Amino acid sequence: MGLYTSKSFMEVNILIDFIMNIIIKFGLNFVIWYLGGLLVLKKGVKTNYTRKINHFSLLFIPFLLDMIRIPSGSSNGNGNGPDLFIFIINLLSGLSYFIFFIKPIRKRVNMINTAFLSIDRPEDRPYTLLWITTQTAANFFVTIPLSAYLMSINRMELIFIIILINGIGDGLAEPVGIRFGKHKYKTYALFTKKKYERSVEGSACVFITALITIIVFGPSFSPIQFIIALITIPILMTLAEAFAPHSWDNPFLFLVGEILLFLILQFVI
Repeated sequence: MGLYTSKSFMEVNILIDFIMNIIIKFGLNFVIWYLGGLLVLKKGVKTNYTRKINHFSLLFIPFLLDMIRIPSGSSNGNGNGPDLFIFIINLLSGLSYFIFFIKPIRKRVNMINTAFLSIDRPEDRPYTLLWITTQTAANFFVTIPLSAYLMSINRMELIFIIILINGIGDGLAEPVGIRFGKHKYKTYALFTKKKYERSVEGSACVFITALITIIVFGPSFSPIQFIIALITIPILMTLAEAFAPHSWDNPFLFLVGEILLFLILQFVI
C-alpha cells in the first residue's frame, strides 16, 4: 500500500510539474508576443522585426525549460535522463498556443489581437497563421529524432547548436536583409505562386552564426568532428535557409542541421 501511495504521489507531482511547465512557456511567450504587438501598434515597428523576436522565443524557451524543468521523477527507463515521451509532449504543447490566435478568438480579445500583430506580416496575409502553425509543427517533428538520439548518448546540450543557428542566424536574416540587403534573390512559398525576396546579406547571418556556434561548442567535439562540423554545418545550413520556402525555412534548417550533427557524432571519431 505504501509503495502504491508513493507511486501515485510521484505521478501527481509529475502531472503538476508538466502543467506548470506548459503554463510558464505560454505565459513567457505571450508576454513577448504582446509587447511586440504593442511596438507594432503604438510605435510603428515593422512586424518583420517583432516576428523574429517571437521566432527566437518560440524556439529557445521550450527547449531551455524542458532541460531545466523536466520532472525529476521522470526518466528514460534507466535513470539517465528525462522521459522522451514527456519531452515530446512538452515540445508539441507549443502548437496549442496558436489556437488562441484564430480569428474568432483574437477579434473578441484585444490582448490576443495585439499579440497577433507581432507575427502578422502584411505580405503573409491571408496565410500568416497557416504558415506559422505548419512551420512550428514541422520544426518539432523533425527535432524529435535528434532529441531522442542526443538523449540516448547523454549529449542533449548539443541541440542548442541547431536552435542557436535557427534562432539567432535565421532570426537576424530578415531584419538584416531589410536594412542592409542589396543583393536580392527570390524564393517561393507554400500554397501560393507569389515570389518573396531574400538577400545574400541576410543569408550570411546564418553562415556567420553557424561558424560562431560551432566554435563555441568546439569542446563538445573531437578534433576531427570539430573540423568537419566547421566546414559542413555553416555552408549547408545557409543553403537550406536560402532555398527553403518563404516562412518555412526553419524546418529545413532543423532537418539539415540535425542530419549533419547526427552523422558527425555517429560516424566521425
